[in-house]
Order: sequence, then C-alpha cells, then structure tokens
Amino acid sequence: MGITTSSHGDGIAEVVMDAPPVNALTVRGWFDLADALREAGRDPGTRVVVLRAEGRGFNAGVDIKEMQASAGFDALVGANRGCYAAFAAVYDCEVPVIAAVHGFCLGGGVGLAGNADIVVAAEDAYFGLPEVERGALGAATHLARLVPQHLMRAMVYTCRNVTAAQLHAFGSVLEVVPADRLRDAALAVAAQIAAKDPQVIRRAKESLNGIDPVDVKRSYRYEQGFTFELNLTGAGDRHRDAFVADGVK
Repeated sequence: MGITTSSHGDGIAEVVMDAPPVNALTVRGWFDLADALREAGRDPGTRVVVLRAEGRGFNAGVDIKEMQASAGFDALVGANRGCYAAFAAVYDCEVPVIAAVHGFCLGGGVGLAGNADIVVAAEDAYFGLPEVERGALGAATHLARLVPQHLMRAMVYTCRNVTAAQLHAFGSVLEVVPADRLRDAALAVAAQIAAKDPQVIRRAKESLNGIDPVDVKRSYRYEQGFTFELNLTGAGDRHRDAFVADGVK
C-alpha cells in the first residue's frame, strides 16, 4: 500500500495510489507521490506515465484527520506543500501523464487530474471541490482546466460535483469506460503515446507547458494563501473539526 511504481518494459510506467479507505493522502503520501512522478519522468526508459488508484475512488484529497490530530500548523503547512509538490510533479513530468480516474475525484484529486495531460475515466467517476465546506480553498486552478469558467465558480461556491460523462462532453475527459475496463483503456492510450519517438514526445510535453496560458503553480499558490488566512481566523479548524466529528474520512 501507499505509492507504488511499476514499469511495463514498453515505456509505460504506472504510478498507483493505494491509501485505504479513500486515498486521502497524508503529508508524507503527497510528497511520496511527487517523488514517484518525478522519478518516473526522469527515467530515460519512460515514455508515458499512467496515474491511477486502487480502492473505492481515485483520490479524496488531504487526510483531514491527520491534520486535526496535529498540534500547531505543521500538518496544514505540510499538506499545502505536499499538494503543491504533487500537482507540480504531474504538470512538470517530463513525459505525458494519463490520469485514470474511478469513483470519487475530490479536492486534491482534482489537482492531480486537472494537471494531467489526458484523463480517462470510469463511468462511476465524479469530480468536485468540497473545500468551501472544509474551511479551505484551492485547486480551482485545476478545476478550471476541466470545466468552463462559470461552472467552475458554481462548483466552488456550492460544492456540487460533475460526472465523467459531463467532462467527456466538455472534451476534458478523453474516454469514459466501464470501471472494469479503466486500467486497460488508460494503458491503451498510453501505448499509442509510447509508440511515438520518445525524444519528440518529451519536447512536445515541454512545448505544450510553455504555451499554457495559465501558470498553474503560481495560480495554485495564490489560492493557498487564502487557506492560510481562513485558518488564522479560525474558520479552517471549525470546519475541519466538524468534518472529523461527523466520522467521515
């Protein structure tokens, strides 16, 4: 369990999140994920990375229980820095990253999927930012890469979710498949990329990042500043304590 990486020998690397019960990653987990993605991209034998998860869903964000069980601000700062590192590692990975999403993709999960080059999703996949209900902000930067601007704002304010089918209609999800076919579908897309000239693919990734109209790292860091403000005013703890008291992971 945790974060694991495997190589298929055909240029495809799989990075898998497995943190029961809902893949809500600890501070260490976010940094481990960032390390795994960076290492996979730096490997000259890697041509494409598939990022997926085991368990009930793709990713439920940060481990709020860990945060509330820690004194002071260390866990909050660690979670913010860990998420920043993991999201950046997806974006900066030297080869394309395919996110294979099933079940819930919430909070930090949106940060990962939104920064991926390609998203393939299971029919049961849904995406959302519950941050406002947790006394925090963040990953609207990445949600804006998945949905139109006005829907993104509505999702942030209301904490409503969208389905994989809706994202497919927007073009931000490449394929929607039955859950039992998700891994195969992601690997099939990966194989198409792995068959190309690796030097060209790496330069294509670099060039596409270079023409991106939004600096996703600076934009996300700006959002995080408001999470710190909410925490200093007590709103963050109030909402996180209520979440933990509800007994929901």
